[in-house]
Amino acid sequence: MIDQVRQGFHRLRSFFRRAQQDRELDAEMFAHLELAIEENLERGLSPAEARRQALVRFGGPQQVKETLREARGLPLLETLFQDFRFALRMLRRSPGFALVAIFCLTLGIGTNAAVFSWMEGLLFRPYPAVAHQERLVALTGTAAQDDLSWPDFLDLQRNCKLFEAFFVSKIMGTTLSIGERAQVVTGSVVSSNYFPALGVHPILGRAFEPTEDVGRSAHPVTVISYQLWKERFGGDPQIIGKTQRMNGVLHTIIGVAPEGFYGTFVGWAMKFWVPASMEDTFEAGGYKLEDRGERWIEGYGRLKPGVTLEQAQQEVSAVAKRLDADYPATNRGRGVKLWALWQTPFNNAGTLLPTLGIMLVVVVFVLLIACANVGNLLLVRAFARRHEITVRVAVGAGRRRLLQQLLIEGLVLSALAATGGLLIAHWSSHLLVLLLPVRNGNAMHLPGEMDWRVMALSAAVCLASTLLFALLPAIEASNVDLAITLRSEMAGVVHGRSKSWVRSGLVLVQVSLCFILLAGAGLLLQSLERVRSDSPGFSTQGTLVTAVNLSASGYDVQRAKSFQDDLIDRVQGLPGVESAALARVTPLGYGTFSSAPIAVDGYQPPTDERLSVDYNQVGPGYFATIGIPLVSGREFTRADNETAAPVAIVNETMAARYWAGKNPIGDRLQVKDKWFEIVGVAKTSRYYSMREMPKPFFYVPLRQKFSVGAALNIRTKLRPETMAAALSRELKAMDANLALYEVISLQEQLDRSTSPQKVAVTLTGVLAGLALVLASIGLYGVMSYTVSQSTRELGLRMALGARTPELFRLVISRGLALTAGGILLGAAAALGLTRLLGYLLYKVSPRDPLAFGSAFLILLIVSLIACLLPAWRATRVDPIVALRYE
Repeated sequence: MIDQVRQGFHRLRSFFRRAQQDRELDAEMFAHLELAIEENLERGLSPAEARRQALVRFGGPQQVKETLREARGLPLLETLFQDFRFALRMLRRSPGFALVAIFCLTLGIGTNAAVFSWMEGLLFRPYPAVAHQERLVALTGTAAQDDLSWPDFLDLQRNCKLFEAFFVSKIMGTTLSIGERAQVVTGSVVSSNYFPALGVHPILGRAFEPTEDVGRSAHPVTVISYQLWKERFGGDPQIIGKTQRMNGVLHTIIGVAPEGFYGTFVGWAMKFWVPASMEDTFEAGGYKLEDRGERWIEGYGRLKPGVTLEQAQQEVSAVAKRLDADYPATNRGRGVKLWALWQTPFNNAGTLLPTLGIMLVVVVFVLLIACANVGNLLLVRAFARRHEITVRVAVGAGRRRLLQQLLIEGLVLSALAATGGLLIAHWSSHLLVLLLPVRNGNAMHLPGEMDWRVMALSAAVCLASTLLFALLPAIEASNVDLAITLRSEMAGVVHGRSKSWVRSGLVLVQVSLCFILLAGAGLLLQSLERVRSDSPGFSTQGTLVTAVNLSASGYDVQRAKSFQDDLIDRVQGLPGVESAALARVTPLGYGTFSSAPIAVDGYQPPTDERLSVDYNQVGPGYFATIGIPLVSGREFTRADNETAAPVAIVNETMAARYWAGKNPIGDRLQVKDKWFEIVGVAKTSRYYSMREMPKPFFYVPLRQKFSVGAALNIRTKLRPETMAAALSRELKAMDANLALYEVISLQEQLDRSTSPQKVAVTLTGVLAGLALVLASIGLYGVMSYTVSQSTRELGLRMALGARTPELFRLVISRGLALTAGGILLGAAAALGLTRLLGYLLYKVSPRDPLAFGSAFLILLIVSLIACLLPAWRATRVDPIVALRYE
């Protein structure tokens, strides 16, 4: 064993010291040869004869050198190194071929690497500063993936033994600067163990202490992000202990998070964190930490090493079942579901998951098209190199040696393309942010992650693509028939047209994959147009929405009520304003509606039914302003204030479920411990998403469940910019310290809610266009090569009387035949594959004839264009020259 290791070490050293070894070998051989000559001279031979016999006895010097090199070195590495240098020389000799091949492969590998980096940075490891992310899980309720309550979270902490920790993070925001427009920054309400559970340690100061979870607004402290520390506080090393007003409360800065930590909400970079005891300051709806019915937290857990998701799910389900039995009023029918990090439903990981899944399939198709393109280039190039390969075979090169050489050439192409592809992926790491809307002046944070896993996967793609595009041409090129090759000028490595089925097959693959991508892009485009033009149940045109952050300016409840009344009066008096109304949350926005357990007078629910319904607090004139029709009853008025009898308006879906066949006007609805009289029934609309199914929903007057934070809805025909200027003037007159959030239309809000579909449409459309270009290049290349190899046939046809239009149609028909075959294959595959778009399609059939017909028409036109130049060249063949050439 030791001898083998020593021998291997000497061989490796010889490989890296070949020049020195060759000099030593020459000197040693020269010394042996001189010694043999001297011995022959001593025997009485003449100098010439002595040298001749020494050489005969010694053998050929070159053969001896080769034998000794094989004994001392590493033959396999040496041949690979020789093949590598030869491949580089061949690429330098054919720069046009090299550039086209590397360009195609760079696009294929680069798009794959970009999607890999997005999936790594957004789904699998979205928190760069956090270790062992594979053991993190997200927690939601089982009822429509709703949030958890704080008391339920504490029960899970106490009773689950398979977790290292549970922790909470709830996204919110505040205003840190006052000017013409409010500068909103995002932050999180977190449990006190948030930073220790993630393994993140502040670079300055400390994290939260366990006692800072307890007490209503009792601990106004905050940990700020590294980015906020640098941008707003100039990297002040004495920042600890200083204060910052947030939502009207002075918070003491106790820590600075490390650089690169952006929180645990995928999509937004957190700028600060406050303990759960401050929830009432940043969350509307009052203090929730002691209310088991208030479900507001976004929970996470860290599994212990070796614990599977299934084992952990069994444990939390058992705890949830006990809570169901112990607290039937709030937990009836509620369970707890665990999600892998990449499936987290309450942030942009869950939102972008379907889009990224589709993108992964799309970029694999683009890579296959690129590989088919380069495969055709290599087949043509192999034919051009037929004499070189024939000579190598004639002098003794084996088929295995030829295969190795040609595969190394393909690997060099892939390696160069992979380098370019990784650069494309790096440049594209923040591309998704450009495709998503800016909210309140804040761009989303969706970076790709180029770690070693992405690098390794890209390397695997590089190797796989080498096999895809280089193996078949290498096999064809190495399958040489010497007799035929040496007899025929037009036959050789590829045997002329006898192997054209290989090139034609690769074109069929390109066209079929391109058809699938074009059909998919057409379906997504139609779906996006329909979801944005469909009615959400309220008026999206002529209605603007904005807000003023009163909490950040220290407004208490009574002062906020007076301000809101004055604001509505001033806005309604502006020229061009038809009506205005307040609401705690606007539909299809980023906010979360309130939710509460209910009881309906006269309705007996089944034992397993959970009576909990979402609702919104709205001001007088809300339904007229936003354009939700009332089926019966009346709107809220200013008389429906805190001193009046509680009233509510339910939607049609809720009325049909709980008052089946009966008009609910005048009946009662209990929300928590308070009874509300039903005074109206409104049309059902969309609340969270355009894709949601009709759901029960009700409204209560804003004054009867007051919220300091409220959105302002305005019905007007004025443009958002004009209205923003007028509102800013009114706000300055009311309170110079207040600033306005962005003013947008409800149509813009609807469009923003469908931004994941827009991302899918944009990326699929761009990649489908890229695939179309690659497929057209492939078809053009095959048709050009076919024409160049059919010179004799075309010359004979023209000599026998064929006219120019007939030759033109002949070439065009061959190209269209390839296109038709690819379209048929692509259409058959697309009928099955487009069903995978399910979640992203809205009121569009996966087999929509318009999308398929458009893909067919586009491919047909591009194919005609690709065949025009080869067909024109075919008509320019001179029969005399062609026959003389033969």
